[in-house]
Amino acid sequence: MEQLDAYAALLLKWQPRINLISGKTIPDLWTRHFLDSAQLIDLCPPQARTLIDLGSGAGFPGLVLAILSRMTVHLIESDTRKSAFLREAARVAGVSDRVTVHAARAESVDLPPADIISARALASLTDLLPLAHRFWGEGTIALFPKGKRYKEELTAANYAWYITYDAVRSRSDDESVLLRLTDMRPKKPDHAPGESP
Repeated sequence: MEQLDAYAALLLKWQPRINLISGKTIPDLWTRHFLDSAQLIDLCPPQARTLIDLGSGAGFPGLVLAILSRMTVHLIESDTRKSAFLREAARVAGVSDRVTVHAARAESVDLPPADIISARALASLTDLLPLAHRFWGEGTIALFPKGKRYKEELTAANYAWYITYDAVRSRSDDESVLLRLTDMRPKKPDHAPGESP
């Protein structure tokens, strides 16, 4: 696909200057980054119209999903150099009319709830769920590619969150999964602050 080719060429051009991806993954760019991101499209409901990608970095998976769909996509990336790359990548891929880049931390971005929230290699679930919850609404789903320690992350997150999820095996890495969350709610503490348990 020409749009993905243009995106990949731009990434390789910018890579020496701002280290968008790990250098050791460059030989496997298409499998490690593009396929890894593209496989999420199968988990997106056909009626989904908006996507918020947290910690977008080099645009995986958010920009890939923008190219493969008709969704309006918000890429949130606090690094201004990476944000500049994302704007240029959206332009060369021909999706800048549907992609907005927010050069800010997710905690400071104000957006209405999205149909889909995505994040890849940003944080553990314990840190990721509070960020995603800010953009959660009725019918929202979250798509989080995770590595082989995903069960440990789920166990840790379950102390503070009610989570409904599926774990779908990744097509790009046998040890990874795609977590698809359909519900997430913070657990209320057993007692108010300052009260005895």
